[in-house]
Amino acid sequence: MLSIRLPDGSVVEHPEHATAMDVAQAISPRLAVAAVGAIVAGTTVDLMRPLAEVTTERPVPVQLLTEKDPQSLGILRHSCAHIMARAVMRLWPGVELAFGPTTGHGYYYDISCTHKISEDDFPRIEAEMQKIIDAAEPFERFICDRDEALKLVDGMSQKLKVEHIQTGLASHPTVSFYRQGEFVDLCRGPHIPDAKRVKAFKLLSIAGAYWKGDASGKQLQRLYGTAWFSQKDLDAYLDQVNEAKRRDHRVLGKQLGLFTISQEVGQGLCLWLPKGATIRSILEDFIKKELVARGYQPVYSPHIGRVEMYETSGHFPYYRDSQFAPLFGHDGGQLVDFWIRKLRENDLSAEQETHLRASAQLTGADLSEFPVTGSNEQKIEFLRTWEKQQERYLLKPMNCPHHVQIYKAQQRSYRDLPVRLAEFGTVYRHEQSGELNGMLRVRGLTQDDAHLFVTPDQVTEEFKQTIELVKFVLGAVGLNDYRVQLSCRDSKNKDKYVGSDEGWENAQNSLRQVLQDMQMSFVECEGEAAFYGPKTDFMVRDCIGREWQLGTVQLDFNLPERFQLEYVGADNQTHRPVMIHRAPFGSMERFTGMLIEHFAGAFPLWLAPEQVRVMSISDKFEGYAKQVEARLRAAGFRVATDLRGTKINAKVRDAQVELIPYMAVVGGKDQENGTVSLRDRIDGDLGAMPVDEAIAKLLQEVNERRIRQVSEKKFQQFDDAGGEANEY
Repeated sequence: MLSIRLPDGSVVEHPEHATAMDVAQAISPRLAVAAVGAIVAGTTVDLMRPLAEVTTERPVPVQLLTEKDPQSLGILRHSCAHIMARAVMRLWPGVELAFGPTTGHGYYYDISCTHKISEDDFPRIEAEMQKIIDAAEPFERFICDRDEALKLVDGMSQKLKVEHIQTGLASHPTVSFYRQGEFVDLCRGPHIPDAKRVKAFKLLSIAGAYWKGDASGKQLQRLYGTAWFSQKDLDAYLDQVNEAKRRDHRVLGKQLGLFTISQEVGQGLCLWLPKGATIRSILEDFIKKELVARGYQPVYSPHIGRVEMYETSGHFPYYRDSQFAPLFGHDGGQLVDFWIRKLRENDLSAEQETHLRASAQLTGADLSEFPVTGSNEQKIEFLRTWEKQQERYLLKPMNCPHHVQIYKAQQRSYRDLPVRLAEFGTVYRHEQSGELNGMLRVRGLTQDDAHLFVTPDQVTEEFKQTIELVKFVLGAVGLNDYRVQLSCRDSKNKDKYVGSDEGWENAQNSLRQVLQDMQMSFVECEGEAAFYGPKTDFMVRDCIGREWQLGTVQLDFNLPERFQLEYVGADNQTHRPVMIHRAPFGSMERFTGMLIEHFAGAFPLWLAPEQVRVMSISDKFEGYAKQVEARLRAAGFRVATDLRGTKINAKVRDAQVELIPYMAVVGGKDQENGTVSLRDRIDGDLGAMPVDEAIAKLLQEVNERRIRQVSEKKFQQFDDAGGEANEY
């Protein structure tokens, strides 16, 4: 018999071959009908999967999933991806399949198809999908060893799957497939019991992709879709999607003249136009003023740094794939760096190495002592020694190693701590081109970065204060709807992280205690920590229910150890400080891009690049209009004057379209009485009032950083179901 532990702690007995469906049926027939999948010992599985093959843990921990559980959406959507792929293969024979994983709110499938799919094809595909769903055929899992699997996919003319089994799955003795009718696909799963469980779905878009994300590989078509357990949820989600399109920061950024990205400058490198730069400057000035008040000291650091510094910190080569290649003072540097990587991958023939030696000689690199007959380890050691003798620099991927050096530049006493160093420093990440997204995902990002160096007994209070700072900053722009996430290391994969078990436990417990003491609701997410320490992330919801990861606070016991940071304690002995990393905005680019979408480009008065537009009814009042402009400007407002010879209604309409918060209309009576006719972008005409009264009214709104209307409609908040590891 097989012992099974249910979520309530009770243990039940089932036959050794029992499945999650057997467990559900034993509890109640209604539950068996409602069940979608199960979580067995932390692994999400099909209902028909034998429990004993999933885990050796006894009793087997089993949680049954229904439509009410968020994990079920991932199972549903991945199943719908298979249904979509099956429909496409029916419509256009000869389709080759790549991968079809889930995303946060949907799924996609990468395919190779001679027919260029467009949105005009979506109704045909959806109609075919509906036929498959109506047939209610089950998803059946089966296992093959690698040789059988290769024969199977080769017989189906699935060349991409053949390649993947031969390379990506080379270490897997067996692989799993799923069959639904005539459709068979290599897949880890899990899937819903049958296709009829899909109640509502829709295809969303089509895009280009590359096999395994490699731009030199085969070009594919990526078909996106979404699926839900009810039409109501689908309609609400599509409503949100349409609203998001209306708020797209890339469109609004162009329309409102906020930023641009030029291919001549480079992908993912944002150019801030004057209006966008004004918003950024206001945000920077706002937080800089607040930081000074909270005891932070401004610093500046260069845009490059020696590779050795990042090797010490662990950022290189840990983040090698997302960093730009090192800059070498020697012409042979890049070649030797490539050589080392090939040796480490054991992917270098003797002939290729001969060519590399010859090429290195051409660059003037003295490699005469190279151990031609030595082991790969000996060769790597020789090349690394040569490499270290050259000047090697990295485009700065993060600010923390530089701030460490600033801390080390002076002798520190316990009386000096905490030391709080702040910088708006631009860092560089070599993001994949397909992942770039306007201001939200860029290659050059400016972080509102700060690093605190504290004594161990200061950790709790300083961490608390950084949390309060993040809350204050988010609240200033009306972002008060957020959840807090405590990101811990993966206890089952400790090799990904640096530092001792004791250090990590201390750090995680410290953060946990602070959040508890502050009575903040939070969730713990294992495996989401930085490689050097745990962190607290603020997951902010915007006005249409989307979630953004913005502010972050991180605790770090490791970098002080790696860089041998010290301070002299009250006992006149040297001690190690603790580091706190924090960034309330996250990055200026992402934060501003998110705000553009949150406000739909209609920024509150205190943030608007143009706060007031003065407009004259006719050219007879231009002089008075300029006087009003001068008084507003003297009061500190960002103001412009519209003196065009067009009708006032056209001027007002243009200002509304350009999302100017206030319009000050002046005519004959205004000139005579020293007034302005104030018009609000939201509330319309506010009537005539003395200029001083108008200034006082607007100043009060600015000083209060008042957030007014951002959305006329309440949108449903959809939790991100996450991208499941459902593809090999």
